[in-house]
Amino acid sequence: MTKTSEKSEPVRTARALWGGHFATDPAPLMQRINASIGFDKRLWAEDIRGSIAHARMLAACGIISETDRDAIIAGLKEIAREIEEGSFVFDPALEDIHLNIEARLIERIGEAGRRLHTARSRNDQVATDLRLWVKAACDRADRLLRALQEVLLVRAEAHAEDVMPGFTHLQVAQPVTLGHHLLAYVEMFGRDRSRFSDAARRMDECPLGAAALAGTSFPIDRAMTARELGFARPMANSIDAVSDRDFVLDYLASAAITAVHLSRLAEELVLWATPQFGFIKLPEAFTSGSSIMPQKRNPDAAELVRGKAGRVIGHLMALLTVLKGLPLAYSKDMQEDKEGLFDAADTLELCLAATAAMLEGARFDSARMREAAAIGHSTATDLADWLVRVKGVPFREAHGIAARAVRRAEELGCRLEELPDAELRALDPRIDAGVRAVLGVERSVASRTSFGGTAPIRVREAIAAARRRFLEP
Repeated sequence: MTKTSEKSEPVRTARALWGGHFATDPAPLMQRINASIGFDKRLWAEDIRGSIAHARMLAACGIISETDRDAIIAGLKEIAREIEEGSFVFDPALEDIHLNIEARLIERIGEAGRRLHTARSRNDQVATDLRLWVKAACDRADRLLRALQEVLLVRAEAHAEDVMPGFTHLQVAQPVTLGHHLLAYVEMFGRDRSRFSDAARRMDECPLGAAALAGTSFPIDRAMTARELGFARPMANSIDAVSDRDFVLDYLASAAITAVHLSRLAEELVLWATPQFGFIKLPEAFTSGSSIMPQKRNPDAAELVRGKAGRVIGHLMALLTVLKGLPLAYSKDMQEDKEGLFDAADTLELCLAATAAMLEGARFDSARMREAAAIGHSTATDLADWLVRVKGVPFREAHGIAARAVRRAEELGCRLEELPDAELRALDPRIDAGVRAVLGVERSVASRTSFGGTAPIRVREAIAAARRRFLEP
Protein backbone atom coordinates (compact mmCIF):
# COMPACT_ATOMS: atom_id res chain seq x y z
CA MET A 1 0.00 0.00 0.00
CA THR A 2 1.27 3.44 -0.87
CA LYS A 3 1.38 6.33 1.52
CA THR A 4 -1.09 9.16 1.20
CA SER A 5 0.15 11.89 -1.13
CA GLU A 6 -0.46 15.52 -0.39
CA LYS A 7 -2.43 16.36 -3.53
CA SER A 8 -3.35 15.02 -6.95
CA GLU A 9 -4.72 16.47 -10.14
CA PRO A 10 -8.32 17.60 -9.73
CA VAL A 11 -10.98 15.44 -11.32
CA ARG A 12 -12.76 17.64 -13.85
CA THR A 13 -15.37 15.27 -15.26
CA ALA A 14 -17.18 12.11 -14.29
CA ARG A 15 -15.52 10.28 -17.15
CA ALA A 16 -12.15 10.91 -15.53
CA LEU A 17 -13.36 8.56 -12.80
CA TRP A 18 -15.17 5.90 -14.82
CA GLY A 19 -14.64 6.49 -18.53
CA GLY A 20 -11.14 5.24 -19.24
CA HIS A 21 -12.23 3.35 -22.36
CA PHE A 22 -14.26 6.25 -23.82
CA ALA A 23 -12.65 8.26 -26.59
CA THR A 24 -15.04 11.23 -26.66
CA ASP A 25 -16.75 13.47 -24.14
CA PRO A 26 -20.50 13.19 -23.54
CA ALA A 27 -22.80 15.36 -25.63
CA PRO A 28 -24.18 18.43 -23.85
CA LEU A 29 -27.68 16.91 -23.98
CA MET A 30 -26.32 13.72 -22.46
CA GLN A 31 -24.81 15.74 -19.63
CA ARG A 32 -28.14 17.44 -19.02
CA ILE A 33 -30.26 14.29 -19.00
CA ASN A 34 -27.69 12.29 -17.06
CA ALA A 35 -26.80 14.70 -14.26
CA SER A 36 -28.62 14.28 -10.97
CA ILE A 37 -26.56 16.59 -8.76
CA GLY A 38 -29.29 19.24 -8.92
CA PHE A 39 -31.46 17.09 -6.66
CA ASP A 40 -29.36 14.26 -5.20
CA LYS A 41 -27.07 16.75 -3.45
CA ARG A 42 -29.64 16.43 -0.66
CA LEU A 43 -27.97 13.09 0.07
CA TRP A 44 -24.61 14.64 0.90
CA ALA A 45 -24.73 13.91 4.64
CA GLU A 46 -25.75 10.30 4.05
CA ASP A 47 -23.09 9.91 1.37
CA ILE A 48 -20.34 11.14 3.68
CA ARG A 49 -21.64 9.03 6.55
CA GLY A 50 -21.64 5.92 4.35
CA SER A 51 -18.17 6.66 3.00
CA ILE A 52 -16.73 7.07 6.49
CA ALA A 53 -18.22 3.74 7.53
CA HIS A 54 -16.86 2.11 4.36
CA ALA A 55 -13.36 3.52 4.95
CA ARG A 56 -13.32 2.24 8.52
CA MET A 57 -14.39 -1.20 7.38
CA LEU A 58 -11.76 -1.29 4.61
CA ALA A 59 -9.03 -0.49 7.12
CA ALA A 60 -10.34 -2.98 9.68
CA CYS A 61 -10.25 -5.69 7.00
CA GLY A 62 -6.70 -4.73 5.93
CA ILE A 63 -7.81 -3.55 2.50
CA ILE A 64 -6.51 0.01 2.98
CA SER A 65 -4.00 1.34 5.49
CA GLU A 66 -5.00 3.08 8.68
CA THR A 67 -3.12 6.13 7.38
CA ASP A 68 -5.31 6.22 4.29
CA ARG A 69 -8.39 5.64 6.44
CA ASP A 70 -7.56 8.59 8.68
CA ALA A 71 -6.85 10.83 5.70
CA ILE A 72 -10.14 9.82 4.05
CA ILE A 73 -12.20 10.40 7.18
CA ALA A 74 -10.55 13.77 7.88
CA GLY A 75 -11.05 14.80 4.25
CA LEU A 76 -14.72 13.78 4.27
CA LYS A 77 -15.33 15.74 7.46
CA GLU A 78 -13.76 18.80 5.88
CA ILE A 79 -15.99 18.38 2.84
CA ALA A 80 -19.01 18.17 5.17
CA ARG A 81 -17.91 21.44 6.73
CA GLU A 82 -17.58 23.05 3.27
CA ILE A 83 -21.10 21.94 2.32
CA GLU A 84 -22.56 23.17 5.59
CA GLU A 85 -20.86 26.53 5.16
CA GLY A 86 -21.97 26.83 1.54
CA SER A 87 -18.49 26.98 0.00
CA PHE A 88 -18.66 23.59 -1.72
CA VAL A 89 -19.17 23.86 -5.49
CA PHE A 90 -21.56 21.23 -6.86
CA ASP A 91 -20.44 20.51 -10.42
CA PRO A 92 -22.97 19.10 -12.93
CA ALA A 93 -20.07 17.73 -14.98
CA LEU A 94 -19.49 15.29 -12.12
CA GLU A 95 -23.04 13.98 -12.51
CA ASP A 96 -24.09 13.18 -8.95
CA ILE A 97 -23.39 13.73 -5.28
CA HIS A 98 -21.18 10.64 -5.06
CA LEU A 99 -18.72 11.74 -7.73
CA ASN A 100 -18.80 15.35 -6.54
CA ILE A 101 -17.71 14.30 -3.07
CA GLU A 102 -15.20 11.74 -4.31
CA ALA A 103 -13.62 14.22 -6.73
CA ARG A 104 -13.31 16.83 -4.01
CA LEU A 105 -11.82 14.23 -1.66
CA ILE A 106 -9.16 13.29 -4.24
CA GLU A 107 -8.49 16.97 -4.76
CA ARG A 108 -7.99 17.50 -1.02
CA ILE A 109 -6.06 14.39 0.04
CA GLY A 110 -4.64 12.92 -3.15
CA GLU A 111 -4.01 9.22 -3.73
CA ALA A 112 -5.76 8.04 -0.56
CA GLY A 113 -8.99 9.50 -1.91
CA ARG A 114 -8.75 7.21 -4.92
CA ARG A 115 -8.73 4.18 -2.61
CA LEU A 116 -12.11 4.95 -1.02
CA HIS A 117 -14.15 3.38 -3.81
CA THR A 118 -12.50 -0.01 -3.36
CA ALA A 119 -15.06 -2.82 -2.95
CA ARG A 120 -18.09 -0.68 -3.67
CA SER A 121 -20.02 0.75 -6.62
CA ARG A 122 -22.20 3.77 -7.06
CA ASN A 123 -25.02 1.21 -7.25
CA ASP A 124 -24.71 0.05 -3.64
CA GLN A 125 -23.56 3.51 -2.58
CA VAL A 126 -26.71 5.29 -3.73
CA ALA A 127 -28.94 2.50 -2.43
CA THR A 128 -27.34 2.92 1.00
CA ASP A 129 -27.52 6.72 0.96
CA LEU A 130 -31.15 6.66 -0.05
CA ARG A 131 -32.12 4.10 2.58
CA LEU A 132 -30.51 6.24 5.26
CA TRP A 133 -32.41 9.28 4.00
CA VAL A 134 -35.76 7.48 3.80
CA LYS A 135 -35.34 5.96 7.27
CA ALA A 136 -34.87 9.49 8.63
CA ALA A 137 -37.90 10.69 6.62
CA CYS A 138 -40.02 7.97 8.25
CA ASP A 139 -38.92 9.22 11.66
CA ARG A 140 -39.76 12.82 10.74
CA ALA A 141 -43.20 11.81 9.50
CA ASP A 142 -43.85 9.92 12.73
CA ARG A 143 -42.90 12.92 14.88
CA LEU A 144 -45.15 15.26 12.90
CA LEU A 145 -48.05 12.80 12.98
CA ARG A 146 -47.64 12.43 16.72
CA ALA A 147 -47.74 16.21 17.14
CA LEU A 148 -50.92 16.37 15.05
CA GLN A 149 -52.52 13.63 17.15
CA GLU A 150 -51.63 15.59 20.27
CA VAL A 151 -53.42 18.68 18.96
CA LEU A 152 -56.45 16.62 17.98
CA LEU A 153 -56.61 15.02 21.42
CA VAL A 154 -56.49 18.40 23.16
CA ARG A 155 -59.32 19.68 20.97
CA ALA A 156 -61.31 16.44 21.39
CA GLU A 157 -61.07 16.68 25.17
CA ALA A 158 -62.26 20.27 25.13
CA HIS A 159 -65.30 19.25 23.05
CA ALA A 160 -66.00 15.78 24.44
CA GLU A 161 -69.63 16.68 25.19
CA ASP A 162 -70.36 19.16 22.40
CA VAL A 163 -72.96 17.75 20.02
CA MET A 164 -72.67 18.01 16.25
CA PRO A 165 -74.36 16.28 13.34
CA GLY A 166 -72.79 13.06 12.16
CA PHE A 167 -73.02 12.59 8.41
CA THR A 168 -73.34 9.80 5.90
CA HIS A 169 -73.57 10.75 2.23
CA LEU A 170 -73.00 14.29 3.58
CA GLN A 171 -76.58 14.12 4.89
CA VAL A 172 -77.36 14.46 8.57
CA ALA A 173 -77.38 10.94 9.99
CA GLN A 174 -77.13 10.78 13.78
CA PRO A 175 -75.89 13.14 16.48
CA VAL A 176 -72.30 12.65 17.60
CA THR A 177 -69.92 14.71 19.67
CA LEU A 178 -67.19 16.83 18.16
CA GLY A 179 -64.72 15.06 20.40
CA HIS A 180 -65.77 11.72 18.95
CA HIS A 181 -65.46 13.06 15.40
CA LEU A 182 -61.94 14.36 16.00
CA LEU A 183 -60.91 11.05 17.54
CA ALA A 184 -61.63 9.38 14.20
CA TYR A 185 -58.68 11.32 12.76
CA VAL A 186 -56.52 10.39 15.74
CA GLU A 187 -57.10 6.76 14.78
CA MET A 188 -56.39 7.41 11.09
CA PHE A 189 -53.13 9.13 11.85
CA GLY A 190 -52.25 6.35 14.27
CA ARG A 191 -52.51 3.86 11.41
CA ASP A 192 -50.35 6.18 9.32
CA ARG A 193 -47.71 6.13 12.02
CA SER A 194 -47.78 2.34 12.06
CA ARG A 195 -47.28 2.26 8.29
CA PHE A 196 -44.19 4.47 8.50
CA SER A 197 -42.93 2.35 11.39
CA ASP A 198 -43.46 -0.87 9.41
CA ALA A 199 -41.75 0.67 6.39
CA ALA A 200 -38.75 1.72 8.47
CA ARG A 201 -38.49 -1.78 9.91
CA ARG A 202 -38.54 -3.39 6.47
CA MET A 203 -35.86 -1.05 5.11
CA ASP A 204 -33.55 -1.67 8.06
CA GLU A 205 -31.03 -3.61 5.95
CA CYS A 206 -27.80 -2.29 4.49
CA PRO A 207 -26.96 -2.59 0.77
CA LEU A 208 -23.36 -1.40 1.17
CA GLY A 209 -20.86 -4.02 0.00
CA ALA A 210 -23.14 -5.45 -2.67
CA ALA A 211 -20.97 -3.45 -5.13
CA ALA A 212 -22.31 -3.25 -8.68
CA LEU A 213 -24.57 -6.31 -8.38
CA ALA A 214 -22.47 -9.43 -7.72
CA GLY A 215 -20.71 -8.63 -4.46
CA THR A 216 -16.93 -8.24 -4.33
CA SER A 217 -13.81 -10.40 -4.19
CA PHE A 218 -12.33 -8.24 -1.40
CA PRO A 219 -12.59 -9.68 2.14
CA ILE A 220 -15.03 -7.05 3.40
CA ASP A 221 -17.14 -7.11 6.54
CA ARG A 222 -20.65 -6.05 5.55
CA ALA A 223 -21.98 -6.60 9.06
CA MET A 224 -19.54 -3.97 10.32
CA THR A 225 -20.74 -1.26 7.94
CA ALA A 226 -24.37 -2.21 8.61
CA ARG A 227 -23.83 -1.77 12.35
CA GLU A 228 -21.95 1.49 11.96
CA LEU A 229 -24.72 2.96 9.82
CA GLY A 230 -27.46 1.88 12.23
CA PHE A 231 -28.93 -0.93 10.15
CA ALA A 232 -30.07 -4.18 11.73
CA ARG A 233 -28.24 -6.33 9.18
CA PRO A 234 -26.76 -6.35 5.67
CA MET A 235 -29.06 -7.21 2.78
CA ALA A 236 -28.92 -10.91 1.97
CA ASN A 237 -28.71 -10.77 -1.83
CA SER A 238 -26.37 -8.47 -3.73
CA ILE A 239 -28.62 -8.22 -6.80
CA ASP A 240 -31.63 -7.31 -4.69
CA ALA A 241 -29.51 -4.86 -2.70
CA VAL A 242 -28.78 -2.63 -5.68
CA SER A 243 -32.05 -3.06 -7.58
CA ASP A 244 -34.56 -2.74 -4.75
CA ARG A 245 -36.56 0.45 -4.36
CA ASP A 246 -39.40 -1.09 -2.39
CA PHE A 247 -38.35 1.03 0.55
CA VAL A 248 -39.04 4.20 -1.44
CA LEU A 249 -42.41 2.79 -2.51
CA ASP A 250 -43.16 1.92 1.11
CA TYR A 251 -42.47 5.49 2.15
CA LEU A 252 -44.46 6.96 -0.76
CA ALA A 253 -47.40 4.61 -0.16
CA SER A 254 -47.47 5.58 3.52
CA ALA A 255 -47.16 9.24 2.57
CA ALA A 256 -49.95 8.96 -0.01
CA ILE A 257 -52.38 7.37 2.47
CA THR A 258 -51.45 10.00 5.07
CA ALA A 259 -52.02 12.72 2.47
CA VAL A 260 -55.47 11.26 1.75
CA HIS A 261 -56.32 11.45 5.45
CA LEU A 262 -55.05 15.01 5.64
CA SER A 263 -57.11 15.86 2.58
CA ARG A 264 -60.29 14.44 4.11
CA LEU A 265 -59.73 16.49 7.25
CA ALA A 266 -58.93 19.58 5.16
CA GLU A 267 -62.13 19.07 3.15
CA GLU A 268 -64.14 19.10 6.37
CA LEU A 269 -62.38 22.25 7.55
CA VAL A 270 -63.22 23.91 4.23
CA LEU A 271 -66.88 22.88 4.50
CA TRP A 272 -67.20 23.73 8.17
CA ALA A 273 -65.70 27.19 7.62
CA THR A 274 -68.44 28.16 5.15
CA PRO A 275 -71.27 30.40 6.42
CA GLN A 276 -73.67 27.62 5.45
CA PHE A 277 -72.09 25.31 8.04
CA GLY A 278 -70.52 27.88 10.36
CA PHE A 279 -68.99 25.18 12.56
CA ILE A 280 -65.47 26.60 12.70
CA LYS A 281 -63.48 29.79 12.32
CA LEU A 282 -59.97 29.12 11.10
CA PRO A 283 -57.13 31.30 12.39
CA GLU A 284 -56.50 34.39 10.27
CA ALA A 285 -52.86 33.39 9.91
CA PHE A 286 -53.97 30.39 7.82
CA THR A 287 -56.59 32.12 5.68
CA SER A 288 -56.48 34.78 2.99
CA GLY A 289 -58.67 37.53 1.60
CA SER A 290 -59.83 38.43 -1.87
CA SER A 291 -58.39 41.08 -4.15
CA ILE A 292 -61.90 42.16 -5.11
CA MET A 293 -64.33 40.97 -2.39
CA PRO A 294 -63.52 42.61 0.95
CA GLN A 295 -65.66 40.26 3.00
CA LYS A 296 -63.89 37.06 1.96
CA ARG A 297 -61.93 34.87 4.36
CA ASN A 298 -60.71 31.95 2.29
CA PRO A 299 -59.45 28.71 3.87
CA ASP A 300 -56.43 28.62 1.57
CA ALA A 301 -54.15 26.56 3.81
CA ALA A 302 -56.77 23.82 4.14
CA GLU A 303 -57.44 23.92 0.40
CA LEU A 304 -53.73 23.59 -0.32
CA VAL A 305 -53.43 20.62 2.02
CA ARG A 306 -56.33 19.07 0.13
CA GLY A 307 -54.77 19.87 -3.23
CA LYS A 308 -51.26 18.69 -2.39
CA ALA A 309 -52.55 15.21 -1.66
CA GLY A 310 -52.76 14.68 -5.42
CA ARG A 311 -49.13 15.62 -5.73
CA VAL A 312 -48.00 13.01 -3.20
CA ILE A 313 -50.21 10.33 -4.73
CA GLY A 314 -48.80 11.22 -8.15
CA HIS A 315 -45.22 10.63 -7.00
CA LEU A 316 -46.16 7.13 -5.83
CA MET A 317 -47.80 6.35 -9.18
CA ALA A 318 -44.80 7.73 -11.07
CA LEU A 319 -42.26 5.52 -9.30
CA LEU A 320 -44.46 2.43 -9.58
CA THR A 321 -44.57 3.08 -13.32
CA VAL A 322 -40.80 3.56 -13.56
CA LEU A 323 -40.05 0.32 -11.74
CA LYS A 324 -42.66 -1.96 -13.26
CA GLY A 325 -40.61 -2.83 -16.39
CA LEU A 326 -37.06 -2.90 -15.05
CA PRO A 327 -35.01 -6.10 -15.30
CA LEU A 328 -32.50 -6.89 -12.58
CA ALA A 329 -30.24 -5.38 -11.45
CA TYR A 330 -29.59 -1.63 -11.65
CA SER A 331 -30.81 0.62 -14.50
CA LYS A 332 -30.41 4.36 -14.80
CA ASP A 333 -34.19 4.69 -14.77
CA MET A 334 -33.83 4.34 -11.01
CA GLN A 335 -32.38 7.83 -10.87
CA GLU A 336 -36.01 8.91 -11.23
CA ASP A 337 -36.71 7.71 -7.69
CA LYS A 338 -35.39 10.80 -5.96
CA GLU A 339 -37.09 13.96 -7.20
CA GLY A 340 -40.56 12.60 -6.50
CA LEU A 341 -39.48 11.18 -3.15
CA PHE A 342 -37.92 14.43 -2.00
CA ASP A 343 -40.90 16.48 -3.12
CA ALA A 344 -43.37 14.06 -1.53
CA ALA A 345 -41.51 14.21 1.79
CA ASP A 346 -41.28 18.01 1.72
CA THR A 347 -44.96 18.29 0.80
CA LEU A 348 -46.15 15.83 3.42
CA GLU A 349 -44.12 17.39 6.21
CA LEU A 350 -45.38 20.87 5.33
CA CYS A 351 -49.00 19.69 5.23
CA LEU A 352 -48.72 17.88 8.58
CA ALA A 353 -47.29 20.95 10.28
CA ALA A 354 -49.83 23.31 8.68
CA THR A 355 -52.78 21.11 9.64
CA ALA A 356 -51.68 20.92 13.26
CA ALA A 357 -51.25 24.69 13.40
CA MET A 358 -54.66 25.32 11.81
CA LEU A 359 -56.41 23.06 14.29
CA GLU A 360 -54.56 24.48 17.24
CA GLY A 361 -55.72 28.01 16.43
CA ALA A 362 -59.24 27.19 15.21
CA ARG A 363 -62.40 28.14 17.12
CA PHE A 364 -65.39 25.79 17.02
CA ASP A 365 -68.92 27.18 17.29
CA SER A 366 -70.48 24.59 19.60
CA ALA A 367 -73.91 26.27 19.61
CA ARG A 368 -74.09 26.24 15.81
CA MET A 369 -73.04 22.60 15.73
CA ARG A 370 -75.65 21.63 18.29
CA GLU A 371 -78.35 23.45 16.33
CA ALA A 372 -77.32 21.66 13.14
CA ALA A 373 -77.37 18.29 14.90
CA ALA A 374 -81.10 18.64 15.52
CA ILE A 375 -81.86 19.30 11.85
CA GLY A 376 -82.94 16.43 9.64
CA HIS A 377 -84.62 14.27 12.28
CA SER A 378 -81.26 12.87 13.40
CA THR A 379 -82.78 10.92 16.31
CA ALA A 380 -85.02 8.73 14.13
CA THR A 381 -82.77 5.74 14.75
CA ASP A 382 -83.09 6.36 18.49
CA LEU A 383 -86.87 6.05 18.16
CA ALA A 384 -86.49 2.75 16.31
CA ASP A 385 -83.94 1.46 18.83
CA TRP A 386 -86.23 2.43 21.73
CA LEU A 387 -89.10 0.45 20.23
CA VAL A 388 -86.81 -2.57 19.93
CA ARG A 389 -85.17 -2.23 23.32
CA VAL A 390 -88.18 -1.22 25.45
CA LYS A 391 -91.19 -2.62 23.57
CA GLY A 392 -89.67 -5.69 21.95
CA VAL A 393 -90.62 -4.62 18.42
CA PRO A 394 -88.58 -6.36 15.65
CA PHE A 395 -86.10 -3.87 14.22
CA ARG A 396 -87.43 -3.87 10.68
CA GLU A 397 -90.93 -3.08 11.98
CA ALA A 398 -89.51 -0.42 14.31
CA HIS A 399 -87.61 1.09 11.37
CA GLY A 400 -90.90 1.51 9.46
CA ILE A 401 -92.64 3.12 12.46
CA ALA A 402 -89.77 5.61 12.86
CA ALA A 403 -89.88 6.38 9.14
CA ARG A 404 -93.59 7.19 9.38
CA ALA A 405 -92.84 9.43 12.37
CA VAL A 406 -90.29 11.33 10.29
CA ARG A 407 -92.82 11.79 7.49
CA ARG A 408 -95.43 13.07 9.97
CA ALA A 409 -92.96 15.55 11.47
CA GLU A 410 -92.19 16.82 7.97
CA GLU A 411 -95.93 17.23 7.27
CA LEU A 412 -96.35 19.24 10.47
CA GLY A 413 -93.17 21.24 9.90
CA CYS A 414 -91.62 20.27 13.22
CA ARG A 415 -88.70 18.28 14.50
CA LEU A 416 -89.13 14.62 15.41
CA GLU A 417 -88.77 15.29 19.14
CA GLU A 418 -91.45 18.01 18.85
CA LEU A 419 -94.17 15.59 17.70
CA PRO A 420 -96.98 15.58 20.31
CA ASP A 421 -97.57 12.39 22.29
CA ALA A 422 -100.90 11.94 20.56
CA GLU A 423 -99.28 11.99 17.14
CA LEU A 424 -96.73 9.42 18.20
CA ARG A 425 -99.39 7.13 19.69
CA ALA A 426 -101.40 7.46 16.50
CA LEU A 427 -98.42 6.11 14.59
CA ASP A 428 -98.11 3.15 16.95
CA PRO A 429 -99.95 2.68 20.27
CA ARG A 430 -96.89 1.11 21.87
CA ILE A 431 -95.11 4.51 21.89
CA ASP A 432 -95.51 6.19 25.28
CA ALA A 433 -93.97 9.12 27.11
CA GLY A 434 -90.86 7.09 27.89
CA VAL A 435 -89.62 7.70 24.36
CA ARG A 436 -88.81 11.29 25.33
CA ALA A 437 -85.72 9.94 27.12
CA VAL A 438 -84.01 9.26 23.77
CA LEU A 439 -85.35 11.83 21.31
CA GLY A 440 -83.17 14.86 22.17
CA VAL A 441 -79.72 15.08 20.57
CA GLU A 442 -77.94 15.18 23.95
CA ARG A 443 -79.90 12.16 25.12
CA SER A 444 -79.11 10.42 21.86
CA VAL A 445 -75.34 10.80 22.15
CA ALA A 446 -75.43 9.93 25.86
CA SER A 447 -77.12 6.63 25.01
CA ARG A 448 -74.39 5.52 22.57
CA THR A 449 -72.32 3.81 25.24
CA SER A 450 -71.00 0.86 23.25
CA PHE A 451 -67.22 0.57 23.01
CA GLY A 452 -66.01 3.13 20.48
CA GLY A 453 -69.31 4.99 20.65
CA THR A 454 -70.00 8.71 20.85
CA ALA A 455 -71.30 8.94 24.43
CA PRO A 456 -69.21 11.56 26.28
CA ILE A 457 -68.20 8.99 28.91
CA ARG A 458 -66.81 6.76 26.14
CA VAL A 459 -65.16 9.71 24.38
CA ARG A 460 -63.24 10.63 27.52
CA GLU A 461 -62.19 7.02 27.99
CA ALA A 462 -61.07 6.89 24.35
CA ILE A 463 -59.03 10.08 24.74
CA ALA A 464 -57.22 8.63 27.75
CA ALA A 465 -56.61 5.36 25.91
CA ALA A 466 -55.36 7.18 22.80
CA ARG A 467 -52.91 9.18 24.87
CA ARG A 468 -51.52 5.94 26.27
CA ARG A 469 -51.36 4.27 22.85
CA PHE A 470 -49.97 7.11 20.80
CA LEU A 471 -48.24 9.65 23.04
CA GLU A 472 -46.60 7.70 25.84
CA PRO A 473 -43.14 6.21 25.22
